[in-house]
Amino acid sequence: MKELSAQARWETRTQRPLLVLAVLFALAYAVPIVDSAASRLLTVACTATEWVVWGAFAADYVVRLSLTRRRGAFVRTHWMDLCAVVLPLLQPLRLLRLVATLMLVGRRARMASQIRLTTYVAGSVVGLLMFGSLAVLSVERDSPNGNIRTLGDAVWWSFTTMTTVGYGDHAPTTGLGRVLAVGLMLSGIALLGVVTANIAAWFIARFEKDDVEERRQTQAIEALTEEVRALRAEVAALSGAVAVPEPAGEDRVL
Repeated sequence: MKELSAQARWETRTQRPLLVLAVLFALAYAVPIVDSAASRLLTVACTATEWVVWGAFAADYVVRLSLTRRRGAFVRTHWMDLCAVVLPLLQPLRLLRLVATLMLVGRRARMASQIRLTTYVAGSVVGLLMFGSLAVLSVERDSPNGNIRTLGDAVWWSFTTMTTVGYGDHAPTTGLGRVLAVGLMLSGIALLGVVTANIAAWFIARFEKDDVEERRQTQAIEALTEEVRALRAEVAALSGAVAVPEPAGEDRVL
């Protein structure tokens, strides 16, 4: 139990610092893409920042693994975290580091009890739109046949793709860009399903609450009716038991 409590304390203490590092990672990822004319020094600094932040996330996973008693169960239940840690080592691409960081941030956010489902969904939508736009811009901007050249085009394409509208005015032409499109479409459908399920669950809970209140009132009315019947029966019984004596008649005296 000590090791589990130590793991919980570690996760509580590192929650905010890791979120700050995730924001720093996002900035380091976005700057070279948005500013295509960035100097080599700035690009190298952003890349180094990405790897430093990623090292912090990897170290966090190792510490959490060392603090738990059942390490095998921890690895099985946190397999997404493990994949996110191993993914950049297999193919050190900036896009893969981006996907892995999103996976880890999502896992840590879901572990925080104070984060509600609505906040998580809204953050997921904003994050996917932002990173999807930056990722497709980075892979499509230099494509000979590409038509996603600016950040505005990329953001518009991300909106239409996540909502599965697909106007067709902007579309990826590279293989990696199409993989990103598939990921955004699936993510948009999944988020829409989560939102729909959340709204349906809220209505069902509301109706159930109303039904419970109605049943409670009905039971209270029935109980009150039974009490009134019992009181009537008791009054009737008392009225029959207390007999009024008949006055002595004059004929009887005579």
